[in-house]
Amino acid sequence: MKLAHLALIASFTWLSACSILPKAEPSDVYRLPSAQNSSPASHASPQRWSLRLSKPQASEALNSPKIAVIPQGDLISSYKASRWSDPAPVLLRNRLLDGFQRDGRVPLLSTDDSNFQADLELGGSLQAFQTEYQGTNASVVVRLDALLVRGYDQRILASRRFEVRQPLSDVQVPSVVAGFGQVSDQLTAQVVNWAVEQGQKVAPPPRP
Repeated sequence: MKLAHLALIASFTWLSACSILPKAEPSDVYRLPSAQNSSPASHASPQRWSLRLSKPQASEALNSPKIAVIPQGDLISSYKASRWSDPAPVLLRNRLLDGFQRDGRVPLLSTDDSNFQADLELGGSLQAFQTEYQGTNASVVVRLDALLVRGYDQRILASRRFEVRQPLSDVQVPSVVAGFGQVSDQLTAQVVNWAVEQGQKVAPPPRP
């Protein structure tokens, strides 16, 4: 009888605790806006080497669906009740894939979600994918340390840092998301051109 009484008290205590726990706040989920000002497909001859696109490495703060913001100094925060549809490295890799497909010069494409082998691999480190404030002025910043490596032995063949900043006139989340789309378009165009130029120099010759 005593054990039953204790169990009843414990169950009421657990139910009371559950009733006072804060409810999860619903989040608005944003995708990275579709490419708006991408250049038309190149009429150059398609490259015969293949390219694998890998998700860039990122810190814990960026490897997350949270929309990162640095409001001051070295403080990293995120926008309340808003998040990306995927972690930032996935968003950027997919935008780069779309950029290569639109460009057309490298038709043999794959991603690290598959096990396909490729002549070259494009990866690197995502150093910034955030909004940064300087006083009352805000900008979207995307910074990628890109690496082009040989597929079969992962030897680094070329590297370059890409950084694009876009000032924001409106700091509401929908406008911030639009800014990320514009910055990603600019960075993608730069990375695609660089990777194609480097690939032409270092890719293995086509097999007979």
